[in-house]
Amino acid sequence: MAETYDLIVLGSGPGGYVAAIRAAQLGLKTAIVERENLGGICLNWGCIPTKALLRSGEMLHHMRHADSFGLIAGDVKPDLAKIVARSRAVAKQLNQGVTHLMKKNKITVHMGTGTITAPGKMTVTAADSKTTDLQAKHIIIATGARARELPFAESDGKKIWTYRHAMTPPEMPTELLVIGSGAIGIEFASFYNDMGAKVTVVEMLDRVVPVEDAEVSDFLAKSLAKQGMTLLTSAGVDSLKADAKGVAAKITTKDGKVEEKRFSHCIVAVGIAPNTENIGLEKLGIKTTKGHIDTDAMCRTNVAGISAIGDVTAPPWLAHKASHEGIIAVEAIAQQLGNKDVHPHAMDPKNIPGCTYCHPQVASVGLTEAKAKEAGHEVKVGKFPFIGNGKAIALGETEGFVKTVFDAKTGELLGAHMIGAEVTELIQGYTVGKQAELVEQDFIETVYPHPTLSEMMHESVLAAYGRVLHI
Repeated sequence: MAETYDLIVLGSGPGGYVAAIRAAQLGLKTAIVERENLGGICLNWGCIPTKALLRSGEMLHHMRHADSFGLIAGDVKPDLAKIVARSRAVAKQLNQGVTHLMKKNKITVHMGTGTITAPGKMTVTAADSKTTDLQAKHIIIATGARARELPFAESDGKKIWTYRHAMTPPEMPTELLVIGSGAIGIEFASFYNDMGAKVTVVEMLDRVVPVEDAEVSDFLAKSLAKQGMTLLTSAGVDSLKADAKGVAAKITTKDGKVEEKRFSHCIVAVGIAPNTENIGLEKLGIKTTKGHIDTDAMCRTNVAGISAIGDVTAPPWLAHKASHEGIIAVEAIAQQLGNKDVHPHAMDPKNIPGCTYCHPQVASVGLTEAKAKEAGHEVKVGKFPFIGNGKAIALGETEGFVKTVFDAKTGELLGAHMIGAEVTELIQGYTVGKQAELVEQDFIETVYPHPTLSEMMHESVLAAYGRVLHI
């Protein structure tokens, strides 16, 4: 006999496990199926352990500049093995935390590979090949994604790495090639540059972090170059060949020249591929676009009783987007099952913030200035530099700026773009403003505490309306 539930969640990443917890809160009998580690890629091999690595790089950077703070630190050197061990310990702690949350919320955990055999039915195959049949009124697919490989050079974990290999390196790179300058590529480039590697980044588009505002991209490029990185934009890697000594790469540069260069290691960060294979999509007729599952505003697929969330669906592919979708999907299911106390709301992709944890940090929400103009908006733009902020000067973090883009006619905040220290913490202020549909006057009339970095957010709004105070 199959075990019976109200909801089965396939995948326990930040989308899946949050969905399961919310379902349990709403009184649904819930099971979660996970083939590897509770917490998924984000907690075990993504968001969190990479931030632990980057924190070590940040500490090393500050210690090397201790003299500017009146401190004597001596000869500071990284111990890569200990840095990686700390990162893995952080991941383990969070994995254990998710395990505790499953028990606390009385969620049944099935470890194994789940396959949907029919609407409402799933078979879980454990590592020992034992199978368990489950059935439920609803299923949420939250299987996430994996690193996309280069067709001409698959990662070997020795010299050619994906992000997963880069988190547990077998050795310290001396000359590192990073292919791709999105968040993952730039974060690892920043970390290994801090560790002492000579880093080259190749980006096929005309600027690094290409989804960000052009001014942010330009500022970051200058900062990374000043830190010693080589950045090759409008360039491509034509071939990679690994041997015992390293990696040989053929790179076509911006001017069309083909250069052959050698590196000790290479990190491939050219996007993701959704984990949609062998879970039953084809048999069920679930629609996809470029491999990613199509869903409506309530995260429902075209097959009744089956929803999908997170990286297995449409972009942006971010952990916090997955978590929020998990809540939307579960509340829509609970409402369908008769719960009149839940009122799910669709999520506006323009209100999802993005963060990149390089040095300096990058954060944004909403439209870039260029996208706002392309959409037909007449805009008012304000900028305020870190060098004009007292707290930034006191912290010794004067590199960066805050930029805001408003609709000139309505005062709507269309977008906010930041680069500098701790901007990944600051961006939520603008995100709340966008979600609440605040206009320029709301930001202008808000009192910002002094001395804080958040005062730059106020000044940027003031600058957009010709009222800036401290520059």
